Amino acid sequence: MRKGCRQSYAAVTTAALPDVCLLRSDPLVPELGAGHSCASYQPYLSRDVSDTTNLEGRTALITGGTRGIGLAIARGLGSAGATVVVSSRKEPAVSAAVNDLRASGISAHGVLANVGRMDEAMAMVDRAIDLTGGIDILVNNAATNPVFGPLAETSTEAFDKIMAVNLKAPFEIGKRALASMKARGGGVVLNVSSVAGLSPESGLGTYSVSKAALISLTQVMAREWGCYNVRANALCPGFIRTDFSAALWTNERLSASIRAQQPIPRWGEADEVAEMAVFLCSDRARFCTGAWYVVDGGFMIRDQFATIRQGPDAGTR
Repeated sequence: MRKGCRQSYAAVTTAALPDVCLLRSDPLVPELGAGHSCASYQPYLSRDVSDTTNLEGRTALITGGTRGIGLAIARGLGSAGATVVVSSRKEPAVSAAVNDLRASGISAHGVLANVGRMDEAMAMVDRAIDLTGGIDILVNNAATNPVFGPLAETSTEAFDKIMAVNLKAPFEIGKRALASMKARGGGVVLNVSSVAGLSPESGLGTYSVSKAALISLTQVMAREWGCYNVRANALCPGFIRTDFSAALWTNERLSASIRAQQPIPRWGEADEVAEMAVFLCSDRARFCTGAWYVVDGGFMIRDQFATIRQGPDAGTR
């Protein structure tokens, strides 16, 4: 039994999955014994899953939730029934997002916070709990990238800022929210990484490092917090048309080059990322943890795709 997870394995198993049987004797669960009939397993397989995306009664905190992917995720979770709390650094953005969500019939609150400052990040979590009674879903979406260029030309100050927002904040916010999730019987952490975290992008070296580390942090969370019924996954968007990526999609030469590398030759939209996020935060993904999920139009297979498109001798001399 992992340190910090002192509950009886049998107690967790029987409480969480009462109609799942063991097909053989397991020394970790002596209370359940051996030789259980598979008939008790069938109801679990045949359950009606039509409402497993229903998030009514749950609360979601979304950092960087006032525009782009963050706002789309907040809208998606809210439309599925969750009460959402969005945060951002600027009060007008927070107010506008909350009003927009409420106009759509979503129960929404806003908290002003710069998550790159740990005191504000902790206060944000506490305020979200005060407003809603607890946190069931945490979406660490806030990110920054103040530099574009070679790693050797990146200042220490820029490196520290990127790591504070993109990595340290999810680490600290996740720990702060964990107590609430444990008290509520479980929860979901969704860390928004990037395809740059899977394969570093030119000119985005430090950003890529931060997003790769975020994927690793996600896996550690999943491994250590699973015994509390807390799942953790990473979402890796590709090139999505948002304000954050405007420098790329407004440059026609760069935009054309990116589109040409993808099997689906267009920019993604924020709501397409949000649909995956809603799935991962819902009970439909109840057996999914410790993984990363890509929404990229096939960008991550671009090398193979380029070979297929151009012929087997493409790029050779």
